[in-house]
Amino acid sequence: MTKAVEDALDQVKIKSGKIEKFSDLLDSLENTEDKKKMLWKEVYENSLNDRENASVLFTDLLLMSKGDTANHAMFGPTMAKYLERMCKSNDQILKLAELIAKEDSQQQISADDIFNKISE
Repeated sequence: MTKAVEDALDQVKIKSGKIEKFSDLLDSLENTEDKKKMLWKEVYENSLNDRENASVLFTDLLLMSKGDTANHAMFGPTMAKYLERMCKSNDQILKLAELIAKEDSQQQISADDIFNKISE
């Protein structure tokens, strides 16, 4: 196998591992609807894919532009758009983390609630 193919396979394994860990996190949210979990997983997968694709395209243009001011001027705006796409993907993942944290905190029962339920 070539180095490029091996690297691509490694990246797929890493991404699959991230998605698996994220699924485990979602499964730990017992009171959350399955539809919501499915949508959150899809958002996460899409964000990872968008970020990875933009990174590959950005890197390709960066290598073509390195040391060549004409190419840099020509590809600069496109490279900026790829960076924006990666940033938006990161923002989506952060927003998703906030939503999951909020959902998780709503499901936790305080010690006072447990005491009140036992006392009744």
